[in-house]
Amino acid sequence: MNPFRKLLGDTAIYGISSIVGRFLNWWLVPYHAGIFRPEEYGVVSNLYGYVAFAIILLTYGMETGYFRFASQSDDREKVFSTSVISLFTTTLLFLSVMFLFKKEIATAMQYGDHPEFVWWLAVTVGLDAVTSIPFAQLRLQSRPVKFAVVKLINIALNIGLNLFFLSLCPLIIQYYPEGIISRVYDPSVGVGYVFIANLLASLSTLLLLMPEILSVRLEFDSSLFRKMMGYSFPILVIGLAGMVNQNIDKILIPFLIPAEQDPMFQLGIYGANYKLGVLMNMFIQAFRYAFEPFFFSRSSSEDTENPKIYAIVMKYFIIFGLLIFLGMTLYIDIVKLLIPPEYHPGLKVVPIILMADLFFGIFFSASIWYKLKDRTWYGAYIALTGAVITILLNFLLIPLIGYMGSAITVFICFFIMMVINYFWGQKYYPIPYDLKRIGIYFAAAILMYILSRFSAPLFPALKYFLNSLLLLAFLGIISGLEKKELLSILKKKKG
Repeated sequence: MNPFRKLLGDTAIYGISSIVGRFLNWWLVPYHAGIFRPEEYGVVSNLYGYVAFAIILLTYGMETGYFRFASQSDDREKVFSTSVISLFTTTLLFLSVMFLFKKEIATAMQYGDHPEFVWWLAVTVGLDAVTSIPFAQLRLQSRPVKFAVVKLINIALNIGLNLFFLSLCPLIIQYYPEGIISRVYDPSVGVGYVFIANLLASLSTLLLLMPEILSVRLEFDSSLFRKMMGYSFPILVIGLAGMVNQNIDKILIPFLIPAEQDPMFQLGIYGANYKLGVLMNMFIQAFRYAFEPFFFSRSSSEDTENPKIYAIVMKYFIIFGLLIFLGMTLYIDIVKLLIPPEYHPGLKVVPIILMADLFFGIFFSASIWYKLKDRTWYGAYIALTGAVITILLNFLLIPLIGYMGSAITVFICFFIMMVINYFWGQKYYPIPYDLKRIGIYFAAAILMYILSRFSAPLFPALKYFLNSLLLLAFLGIISGLEKKELLSILKKKKG
């Protein structure tokens, strides 16, 4: 079977849940921005920064460990059961600690007045951790349709509940103040309903995945667990360091920006504009869902074509990423209409974040070498290096230039991680990346972006016309250089 067609097909299906689903979910950003003041939206950005760390801790690399061991095992059910039991046990311990000390933890997070926010999110994270292995099983079994359906139901329910709690309930109370809704709905909860909606959506996901969880025998293999942890623990370190690189700024801003400069207001603006880069994130996530099982399924093969296949995949991954970068930045004046004007001062971070996210996607795609060679500690070293850079630069730049310092830090961090990963990877698992063409595409995309800035003062119709010509020019460069290879890939029957 043509491996490129399979990868492209699986990416397209996963894209239904990742790209389409997360795009639908992303509409909550302008929706919340229109309902909440920037300082209120800053609470959402801040708490979900903590959530990102919590989910990494609670899954501790077990998802990747499951892929590695299940793809090589004759008894996949044992690997699945061991993984699920492990995550279920640690999640129960986590929730017990959070429940017993929720007031103290909330106070340390500066939410002493709302410990319920912390508890609701803790339960949500716990549910997401328990369902991570069933989702991984669906991917390993090449069942992207079931995966996509469950993800879309989760997203649809989350969006629906947000609309219900934040718009419909206040409207009902306005016209029927003595009705049943007024007895159960409390307007003072405010942004808390964002977390309640997420919690209920995650609960629905657990229920939908119960058939997968209950379909296998419950068996915990302690020897297998120790091997999986030996492989997965560096993945935990990588994940935690990665979350430092992506989300620590949303935790640090309230502490590093003086109170007189309204840090939650700045965080709200930064958080909303950061999420304008969601299209790049959705593309990377969809690619990841398809790429991980794709390369693990080929890892047992000694096919000398594998490195060439990975190199071609990387090239087209970068091409698509650069197209997203240009599509977002050349039409930023249209994109900005999605958020209220008071958030527009933060638009300057969008190009930086988009390119930083692309660097991260390249880092992830090129990280196959340490996963295939069981050298996951090298990934941990790279991620820890990035984390040190992120923390140091955030402490240096945020007090000086506010959230702009956070954006610059993310860009520098992911660029350095990408470069280190490339050189180490070429030493242990050489892949013939076409650096010449990749360099041409990066240079062309940056040139198109710079040229587009000269059209900024023009009236909209002329500006969009000129920017469209720039985008077409970039597509022309790609077509001229890749046309023959694309045709050969599409015609190829065997990979």
